Amino acid sequence: MLNSCNSELYEEEKDILKKAFDFAFQWNKDKTLPNGDPYIFHNIDVAITAMKEIGLGPMSAVCSLLHGEEIRSEKIMIQVRDEFGEQVAGILDGLNKISTLRTERISYQSEAFRTLFLSMVNDMRVILIKLAHRLNDIRNLDQLGEKTKAFVNEIKYLYSPIAHRLGLFNVKTELEERVMQYENPELFYSIQRKIKETRKKREVYIQEFIRPIYRALFEQKYKFDIKWRTKSAPSIYAKMKRQNVEFEEVFDLFAIRIIVDTPLKKEKEVCWKVYSIVTNLYQPNPKRLRDWISTPKASGYESLHTTVLEENNKWVEVQIRTKRMDEVAEKGQAAHWQYKGIMNKKDTEDWLSQVRDILENPDQILRDNVYRPSVGNHTDKIFVFTPKGDLKQLKAGASVLDFAYEIHTDVGSSCKGARVNNRVVPIRYILHNGDKVDIITAKNQKPKLDWLAYVVTEKARTRIKRQLKEEKYAEAEIGKEMLLRKLKHWKIKSPEDLINVLVRHYKLETAVDLYYLIAENKIEMALIKKQLVDFLESDSIRKKPETIEVKTEEKPATAKVESQDIIYIGENLKNMNYKLAKCCNPIPGDHVFGFVTTLGRLTIHRYSCPNAKNLLSKYPYRVMMVKWLKSGKTAISTTNLKISGTDELGVVSAITKTITDDLRVNMRSINFQKKGKHFEGRVCVMVKNHEHLDQLIAKINLVKGVEKIIRVK
Repeated sequence: MLNSCNSELYEEEKDILKKAFDFAFQWNKDKTLPNGDPYIFHNIDVAITAMKEIGLGPMSAVCSLLHGEEIRSEKIMIQVRDEFGEQVAGILDGLNKISTLRTERISYQSEAFRTLFLSMVNDMRVILIKLAHRLNDIRNLDQLGEKTKAFVNEIKYLYSPIAHRLGLFNVKTELEERVMQYENPELFYSIQRKIKETRKKREVYIQEFIRPIYRALFEQKYKFDIKWRTKSAPSIYAKMKRQNVEFEEVFDLFAIRIIVDTPLKKEKEVCWKVYSIVTNLYQPNPKRLRDWISTPKASGYESLHTTVLEENNKWVEVQIRTKRMDEVAEKGQAAHWQYKGIMNKKDTEDWLSQVRDILENPDQILRDNVYRPSVGNHTDKIFVFTPKGDLKQLKAGASVLDFAYEIHTDVGSSCKGARVNNRVVPIRYILHNGDKVDIITAKNQKPKLDWLAYVVTEKARTRIKRQLKEEKYAEAEIGKEMLLRKLKHWKIKSPEDLINVLVRHYKLETAVDLYYLIAENKIEMALIKKQLVDFLESDSIRKKPETIEVKTEEKPATAKVESQDIIYIGENLKNMNYKLAKCCNPIPGDHVFGFVTTLGRLTIHRYSCPNAKNLLSKYPYRVMMVKWLKSGKTAISTTNLKISGTDELGVVSAITKTITDDLRVNMRSINFQKKGKHFEGRVCVMVKNHEHLDQLIAKINLVKGVEKIIRVK
């Protein structure tokens, strides 16, 4: 194990490794592996793998020696913290956390699992040591017993992709080969056999291909090496499936690699010169050029790839890189730092920061070997398990109630608590990464207003508000029926207007609030009756509207009323107790009628008002004929227009320019929304009269893209 370290160890590092071995051996001395070997052999193998193949240092070897089920108790962890320090204890704690995660359904949610792993650990050595652990496990599948399938799934969907992202080519290849060997042994050995049978033929073919390249590079006095390797069985099988061909039809079974030994400053220049030599000898395919020297992969991989056509009209892939680049390609980012010499503390921190950055941002680009720091550790979200092992992603700080609504609205609305890691907790309990949550429901449970204080996700908040609103409206309907029944019993007519009196009296916003309070018995009926009786007996209800400038005019055919006087309304009628109806917002010049409310007020409606038909047919005795009184002063009225049409470029600007510039009309508000290729907008304008409004509508209709304008409430 000591000889496997990638760099020369200091004496104190050797001492702490020996100390860790003694500590681990003490706790595992009575434990053996399935083949009868001492259990400590497993820990030593993981430590060797972590240092030799992953590129980790002595501290990771210490953690590899100490990890295991026996070291998980709180008592032993206190001892570990005292003997080896906080950092080692922190890494072991991270290993314990991810080792207890449920992975039965990992194949369905492997990306979420990788994110969960990252969010649960603070030190990336936790992930890398676990990767070394699983590499050791798959090399000894015969010792895993019933855990074999679960471990293979973890390796296939979790650790193999992690090795790929980190550029650990050799580790990734071995993991994939051993997984295929376990899952599909017949196919694996069939491909391996065919690779072996065609080896001599391939070697002759490759030697003929590289001979002119070798000669040209030698003449240019480059220090170089040319390697080639056959692709792995899983890689070949993937090509067979993707291209839908047999083994014999896969041409690129191998890749030629030209490795140049050159100083760091001349790497790019030399690689492109070698590329020029190769493409002078063989015709390149421009579409297959991959420049990962100017823009390295996220893992730090640097190489220049090209595909050329050889004399037998077969395409061959050629990879051009330097010795340093080849080290990184084979062993990942650890090789980048080790290439410079012994890894000091700052190098280690930079590398681990790079590891997190790669795993969190697999698609990012690194330029010119300038490595960016980590960009966070998913502290804004958490991952928790359902009882079946499915993962759910939630906002950090999410409660049991948030989780319940994430499962289903009905589960959320009937939630009364949960079992988190087999412990019963209330709905407001805050969840943590890796928690297993089983929701407890009750049939008589329903959302309450204080639930809004227990949730942080928008989904839960929206569902609770909607359910509270639905419940309120349902209760309000009951309250409305109760009130109308009482009004009928009290023989009080025209309840529509009296409802508004009650809403104002109790300082409520809508009639729904009034009905809801009645249904909840928060307003007594006796008090409502007293308020209405007092109001109806007051002077304001007995005051009659004054009639001004009475003339006789034939009534319109639309109003089913007897011949009566006409009330002329306008700006100068100060004593006239009237108001303009909000339901139709009439303006001077509109064809209107007056309607006397139970409060003695005269409300002016347009004949095109949505309520006109109902008022004229049911209450003809309360309808009065009215006309606008012409005034010397210019009166300004507000009206709303709904404009729709095709979403042409600049159509909104053209509409507003027409309103404000052409007719010099003031706008009080404007709101436009795009709906696919069309738009719809509302504009509140201030016009003099009906004629002025008609002119405005006609002008807007001329704007390109406008298709329809209607006057709305």
